[in-house]
Amino acid sequence: MDRKKKILKLYYENDYNIINIANECKVTKQYVSKIIKGDSRYNDEKQQRKIETQNRKNDYKNKKMKQIREIKSQQEAILKQQHIQAIQELSGGHPAISNRAFRKWNASAYRYSEKSKSFILKKDIITGADVPKRIIWK
Repeated sequence: MDRKKKILKLYYENDYNIINIANECKVTKQYVSKIIKGDSRYNDEKQQRKIETQNRKNDYKNKKMKQIREIKSQQEAILKQQHIQAIQELSGGHPAISNRAFRKWNASAYRYSEKSKSFILKKDIITGADVPKRIIWK
C-alpha cells in the first residue's frame, strides 16, 4: 500500500487526526494535510467531525451542569436542615404560636376594629416585621 492510500485510510476509516497519521507514517503534518485536503471527501468529513465534536462538547456541558445542579440541591437541603435545627434550638423546642395566642399575650398592643372585625396593631407600637399587623377574629 502506498503512503497516500495509507494516509487516506487512516484519516477516513480509522478516524485518525493529522498528528497521529504523521507519527504513524513518519512524515510531516504538512504533507498529511496536503494529501487529505486534496481528496474529494475532505469537506464532508471535516463537516461531520465538526458536528461530532460539537455534540461531544454539548453532552459534556449538559452532564457537568446536571452535576452542578445536583450538588447545589444537596447543599440547599443541608442548609435547610441546618436552618430548621437552628430554629428549634433557638426557640427552645417550642412550636410557633398562633396569631390569636400572640394577641392574647400582647392584648395592650392591639385595638379592636368593629368595621373589619379584627384586631389592629396600634400605630405607636414599634415592632419587627414578623409581628402580625392585623389579626382577624371571627
